Amino acid sequence: MLDSTSLFVAALAGQALAAPRTLNWKRQSSQQPLLTDINVISQYWGQISPYHDNAEAYFGVNDVGLPSGCQIEQVHSLQRHAQRFPTGYFDDGLNDENFAAKVYNFTSANPHASFTGPLAFLNTYKYQMGEGFLTGVGAATEFQSGVAFWNRYGRTLYNATVGQVQYNASYQNGTTRPKPVLRTTGQSRIEDSQISWALGFFGPSFYETPQPSLSSFGNGSLFNVVIIPEGGTENNTLASYDSCFEDNLQGGDLGDLDLLDQYVPLYIGAATARMNANAPAGFKFNNNDTYAMQSICAYENGYIGMSDFCNLFTEQEWQGFEQTLDIEYYYDYSFGNPTGRSQGVGYQQELLARLTNQYITSSNSSVNTSLTNNAADFPLGQPFYADFSHDDIIVSVLTSMSIDYFREHPNLQQYPPDPNRHFVLSNMTPFGARLITEVIGCAAPNPTAVHSHRTQYYPTQYGYNPANATHKFIRMRLNNGILPLETIRTGECLGRTDGMCALSSFLTSQYEAEKLANYQFACFANYTITAPTNGNDYDGTVTNTTAGIVVSPGEITAAYFAS
Repeated sequence: MLDSTSLFVAALAGQALAAPRTLNWKRQSSQQPLLTDINVISQYWGQISPYHDNAEAYFGVNDVGLPSGCQIEQVHSLQRHAQRFPTGYFDDGLNDENFAAKVYNFTSANPHASFTGPLAFLNTYKYQMGEGFLTGVGAATEFQSGVAFWNRYGRTLYNATVGQVQYNASYQNGTTRPKPVLRTTGQSRIEDSQISWALGFFGPSFYETPQPSLSSFGNGSLFNVVIIPEGGTENNTLASYDSCFEDNLQGGDLGDLDLLDQYVPLYIGAATARMNANAPAGFKFNNNDTYAMQSICAYENGYIGMSDFCNLFTEQEWQGFEQTLDIEYYYDYSFGNPTGRSQGVGYQQELLARLTNQYITSSNSSVNTSLTNNAADFPLGQPFYADFSHDDIIVSVLTSMSIDYFREHPNLQQYPPDPNRHFVLSNMTPFGARLITEVIGCAAPNPTAVHSHRTQYYPTQYGYNPANATHKFIRMRLNNGILPLETIRTGECLGRTDGMCALSSFLTSQYEAEKLANYQFACFANYTITAPTNGNDYDGTVTNTTAGIVVSPGEITAAYFAS
């Protein structure tokens, strides 16, 4: 197995530029002005960007209104956790911590040496972040997400009364509703995100009659929670890499290696030179230091809402930073990884089971059948489902579903990157991202598309009648943008301009797509990737005839993986 930490530090350190001390910061920055508008800067942080809604037509769907005679009858949300501290991974938090320690150790040992100009703050800087946990900003993001979910979907799913601003556990006649079931992994930031989201959707902190004790929330009377363990080798569709051993052994590093071996040295050299122009004698920035400064900017904003690292880079350098993250995720979790489909197929199968009102009693993927074979853990026929997970799971689900709009690999040599590319994490999986599947009932088998958005103030506003809405459709949104289901590879969802696909056609397309994962081989076969940094597009899967791998006898077992 690769020693990833050593590889990252060695590779980027080896690419560090010997910057001339005579470089003038202002002269350099005047050629490409430093970007100081945080609202623009924060759009280039990939999967660590703050949440923003995409425009409904962002992914190319032309008609975004809901047709007359139609209404959303059921909603499935795959919800990412929100702002967290950096992880301990070698090109994320570990690199940030190493840089911060390098600065602190130097300033402590050399109290009379000074960073100058825009780097003067480093003379007294101390790294203040933890590792991996949800931040207060993140909790606020999830709370807002829960409120937004009620406003967009809860009101019409539950036929809200006038002025109703949150879920009501009782029907209008006073009888008790069946409790919604929320699912989360056992990881702290995921579970805390679920709690914060639920506070927004169920609303016990803004009841008309205040409940300072939040008693209706704290005792679990409003909803039930299924917590799926994460961190071992158990099946968990919301953390599917745990049970896909080949991803953990070698596949999970492909994008990170592309990031550091190819793209970081391509774009960051001029910034490293600027940093060195303001460094004291005896201290030298290398490329992984400069990369860490961009990363710390994003994370400190997600923690305390500000950072002195953010005004040090040009817009193109921020674009380059985002491209590194797009590269990482495409080749770790999407079409560029042999296990990309396998990591998403489990949730895909659960979605199909819910859409067809079936339990899952046997598994050929990351589905944990002890949690999908019963009504308590996997209820059928709920008005909505909310599952709390990770950014990479959303990416892998889009891959497993064969939504080929996203099969456009990031260019490993192009800088600045193409602004019109399709695989852009800041629009796909920012903090608090949500992949929404809407089940829509219509009176007509081919309802007329509506070009512009129109707010649904109440369920029957545009002619919807549940008694005759016998034609069912699927529409999907990613952070509000309607997904182009017509790009699903097998073509069943062609023919409409509004992103809607007949339920029967959607199911057919997905039963075909899930076969492509080749889960057993991709996750457990004993194969080696011969050229991990060549930017190969595996279509998210692998077989024993795939070019660029060497297959050896035997399988990777849990015992072998643990050893």
